Amino acid sequence: MACHGAWCWYKVAALLKSAGHKVTALDLGASGLNPKQVQDLHSISDYFEPLTEFMMSLGPADQRVILVGHSMGGIGLSFAMERFPERVAAAYARRVDFMDTKYIHQNGADNPPTALLFGPNIMATKLYQLCSAEAIPPAEPCCFYSILNQDLELGISLLRPVPCFSDAAVQEKAVFTKERYGSVARVYIVCDQDNVIKEDLQRWMIENNPPNEVKLISGSDHMVMLCKPHELCSYLQEIAGKYS
Repeated sequence: MACHGAWCWYKVAALLKSAGHKVTALDLGASGLNPKQVQDLHSISDYFEPLTEFMMSLGPADQRVILVGHSMGGIGLSFAMERFPERVAAAYARRVDFMDTKYIHQNGADNPPTALLFGPNIMATKLYQLCSAEAIPPAEPCCFYSILNQDLELGISLLRPVPCFSDAAVQEKAVFTKERYGSVARVYIVCDQDNVIKEDLQRWMIENNPPNEVKLISGSDHMVMLCKPHELCSYLQEIAGKYS
């Protein structure tokens, strides 16, 4: 998930661990607690390097893993499936007006942006609009209720810029074969209240690159791991049981 780190999976990770699963949430390059800065990432391979290193660290005796990727992380899943198909039992992926998103131009204002950082407005209305929303009673009878979104406040405080890679840079690395990428089972979970990637676009992607299964989580915004952690955990356990 662009601008986010492993921290945004804390609810789902806790649920899966309590059910007996081994869970590893990764900070990608310049994300979360990863020590690199966004200007240190010169290619999309640099951004996904922590995932590559994790996959390479798996010994031959290890069981295959279930890869879970969200939004931009789905690109990393595809790369891992192509390079390490024998180590992936299954992969789950979730896939605008960017409003107050801040664009960073490290190569000068006349050149394409090198990074971006989501602003609070796009986060509140497009990404986190259904997360942890709690109505707070007014102090005075004449006042309106206010809405406290704890997940949103957490996200705003922890976001880091994410690098912008051109389509050409991604396509240069995006060579996926039927023999490797195509050999890994794929499951797509649709979120019907996603304001970033609308459901009709999700369905279009599914139609044009059919996975093995399609699931639906009703009432979830883009941040499904925070908005509907129990439902997502249930599906991930089902996927692990079926494909491991």
